[in-house]
Amino acid sequence: MTDGAWSATQPGRTLRQVATHCPYCALQCGMVLREDDTGVTVHPRQFPTNRGGLCQKGWTAAELLDHPERLTTPLVRDSATGALRPASWDVALDRIVDGIRAVQDDAGRDAVAVFGGGGLTNEKAYALGKFARIGLRTRHIDYNGRFCMSSAAAAGMRAFGIDRGLPFPLSDLGRADTLLLVGANPAETMPPLVRWLTEQRGNGGQLIVVDPRVTATARQADLHLQPLPGTDLAVANALLHIALTEGWVDRAYVAERTSGFEAVRRAVAAWWPARAEQLSGVPVADLEATARALGTGGRVIILTARGAEQHAKGVDTVSAYVNLALALGLPGRDGSGYGCLTGQGNGQGGREHGQKADQLPGYRRIDDPVAREHVAGVWGVPADELPGPGVPAYQLLDSLGTPDGPRALLVFGSNPVISAPRAARIESRLRDLDLLVVADLLLSETAALADVVLPTAQWAEEDGTMTNLEGRVLRRRALRPPPADVWTDLAIISALAARLAAAEATASEATAADTTTAEATAADAGGTAAARFPADPAAVFAELRRASAGGAADYAGISWARIDADDGVYWPCPTEDGPDTPRLFADRFATPDGRARFHPVDHRPAAEEVSAAYPLHFTTGRVLAQYQSGTQTRRVAALRRAAGEAFVELHPDLAARLGVDDGDPVRVTSRRGELCAPARLSAGIRPDTVFAPFHYAGAGRANSVTNDAVDPISGMPEFKICAVRVEKA
Repeated sequence: MTDGAWSATQPGRTLRQVATHCPYCALQCGMVLREDDTGVTVHPRQFPTNRGGLCQKGWTAAELLDHPERLTTPLVRDSATGALRPASWDVALDRIVDGIRAVQDDAGRDAVAVFGGGGLTNEKAYALGKFARIGLRTRHIDYNGRFCMSSAAAAGMRAFGIDRGLPFPLSDLGRADTLLLVGANPAETMPPLVRWLTEQRGNGGQLIVVDPRVTATARQADLHLQPLPGTDLAVANALLHIALTEGWVDRAYVAERTSGFEAVRRAVAAWWPARAEQLSGVPVADLEATARALGTGGRVIILTARGAEQHAKGVDTVSAYVNLALALGLPGRDGSGYGCLTGQGNGQGGREHGQKADQLPGYRRIDDPVAREHVAGVWGVPADELPGPGVPAYQLLDSLGTPDGPRALLVFGSNPVISAPRAARIESRLRDLDLLVVADLLLSETAALADVVLPTAQWAEEDGTMTNLEGRVLRRRALRPPPADVWTDLAIISALAARLAAAEATASEATAADTTTAEATAADAGGTAAARFPADPAAVFAELRRASAGGAADYAGISWARIDADDGVYWPCPTEDGPDTPRLFADRFATPDGRARFHPVDHRPAAEEVSAAYPLHFTTGRVLAQYQSGTQTRRVAALRRAAGEAFVELHPDLAARLGVDDGDPVRVTSRRGELCAPARLSAGIRPDTVFAPFHYAGAGRANSVTNDAVDPISGMPEFKICAVRVEKA
């Protein structure tokens, strides 16, 4: 079977087939889509990441292609009735352009903001960042990946000089003698990855999981550490303390390949195991057993995920595990290392090419003069016309509609009404905008608030590239075109850029005596802008390669043909005829002197501690049958049957004290809001902690409760812990 699209016509029957990838998580499982007159079906394929496996979400992904709730025409809010009404593309785009110009004429370029998503292709992420900076000329752009990978990214940058979730191929997991998973539950978040865990244990390896809950992944572990939420940093420092005491630190590696170790050694001297046990609840014996497995194993891998990262001290927590990995001499050693599990489908590529507030394509800093000159040259604009850094996602969302914040927002591929912390506050901010535009394939909770909703193509209807959790750039291939009145995001960006340029040219020529000349000038400006923002993903990727060339995330040597031939290509890959980079750090780190950096970090309490009024810890996470804000998965019948409603997980001892039985409705209240959902009793959660999945809307919206305190370095909100009270509803 060819990796490209294939089609044939038989009497009375049309057949199409294409090899592509799942639209959901960053594992990006390989699949084949087949379409005939009965519809589209999904078939697994042998791809290196999933080896023929798919989860329930992947198996049912095609059901959304012809879903009855799919958006198939633009919607514009009727000023008289307040309802969203179908409209033509001309009407919808004119409404957007008029709104953007009105707020920018009144309050400046930064009065308009853009909010992207970690599920957008590399081409769309790149085009969106470019559109914000030279189409809208605003500094305000960020994306929902700020809520996913930002703490690990910041910790990786300051330790290694580069951020790639896994700096080694996924297959290394199956060879590890010791594998430590911190705050990760891949059995539910990316089930095909569990094949590598099964292989690892089958080879005699030891799996250790750190998680406050007995998750499906923790049940497979040889050892499960169950700390109080928010104490992972103390656990990491205690593990390094033990490694130092027992002589397991690789002194030669530390001396030859790192700097800053002495300050870390002094910092962890105070984290004797008994102190960590008192704070975290993890027994000293378990800490010692974990340190021994890490310190004496041959091939050792440490992985973190959202449980460790979604805290107001997330960067420092990840840095503590990076310190541990460096002290043991793991990064760059064959079969060993530190990595983090990226969540969203293009969480890796989505942050590399310009969606983040402080970045330009190729993972360049927007405040770096050399980077600005390079990217501006590719874009054909003076470097001094590029705006400066914006603000991180939550700060941006929280400023919407305020006197000093943006008054218009364009949202692509995100649903912050469900996914943002302190969600009721963010919902209120969105309602205060002069103009809210949402491009999506379904009417999400955020789209339902919009002034204009634009229907977009789905993953099986457009070509492009994605970058998975290994840094492997993959090809997403179209099975069929989108419905007649549905556009791709690239086409939308191109049309908006052209209309904005034409409108600006018209305004500048408003005093011209020759109307024909003014119209021609506007037409020329629109045509130039449309050419600058092509709707063809192949053309966008070709430009992305030039813009990323020489950057940390260098895609210059990656072509679609090379991806097709090699099951993907790992960045950095500077030249077409040179090698790609499946493994980083073999010889040096991406720092100026080639050495990795230790950073001393210390535990600090959660931003909000329990009290008499709010005596319990609240944490959030995912369930197997749902994904992210649930906009797509909550509309798939099989997934609704499997996990159709929110719930609150309680320990039976806590439930007994509250007089709550399994299935009873309970109310969880924090200082910011409340959620109501049925109780689910489980001995697998700590008695002082309650859990709820964050996929659901309405009364069961978990992020109505969560804390909006943010990490000072990454801007990551503290999703994983806040103080609550629970009562029978």
